[in-house]
Amino acid sequence: MRVDLSRRLVPDELWELAAPLVPRFASRPQGGGTAPVDERAVFTAVVYVLTSGCAWRYLPESFGVSPATAHRRFTAWTEAGLWRRLHRAVLDELGVRGELDWTSAIVDAASVRAKRGSLTGPNPVDRGKKGSKLHVLSEAQGLPLAVAVSGANLHDSQAFKPLILGIPAVRSRRGPRRRKPVKVRADKAYYSAEHIRWLRSRNLIARIARPGIESGERLGRHPWKIERSISWLFGYRRLTVRYERKGSHFFAFLGLAAALTCYKKLAKPTT
Repeated sequence: MRVDLSRRLVPDELWELAAPLVPRFASRPQGGGTAPVDERAVFTAVVYVLTSGCAWRYLPESFGVSPATAHRRFTAWTEAGLWRRLHRAVLDELGVRGELDWTSAIVDAASVRAKRGSLTGPNPVDRGKKGSKLHVLSEAQGLPLAVAVSGANLHDSQAFKPLILGIPAVRSRRGPRRRKPVKVRADKAYYSAEHIRWLRSRNLIARIARPGIESGERLGRHPWKIERSISWLFGYRRLTVRYERKGSHFFAFLGLAAALTCYKKLAKPTT
């Protein structure tokens, strides 16, 4: 049963993408230090924590790795930027297959309760309770291209430029890497004359609802796609309420969730 669960959480194809990116264990010449462990077992344990939302200390023994070792390796991999590189590797595979729709990028955000830690702030729509905000930019069909975390009191518009600048250069079926969509879609929270000028200076077409003139519904059939993207991310229970003291750890889980969300598209049989 453990083997079945492990393979379901981390299929062989996913591990083939992740394995080359995992920092190699280096033993100390003088001996001692951290003993080597099964990297795939650790990776699977991290995916299990993200998916189930369980605390590290409740990690099942059947994974063959102790909670302390799994958490320690997760921290090391986070510092090494593993999750960002994994997300980009999955996007590269999607790009090569022509599975990314660059006709537009869609931006939105959602807040979660936070118990403690950095990158938190009073949530103005939750009676000032402490929270964090997830910022997501997807391609036209809702696959996340860039994500970010901030305090819940940060206005959505403040993450607009960083998200667009954070789109990675992704491989394409033919020609050079691509990182620029044709249009950028967002609701009226992101509207400003400065943002419109900035998008035009980068040869991007703005499709942002204007406050007092157009409602968010003016964007037609597109808003539900980014809402679905955020729903996909919240399907990973570790993201629904933030318990991590370090904002970088919560961001790491978000990055891994984005990579896994994109991988599901990669693994879906083509018809």
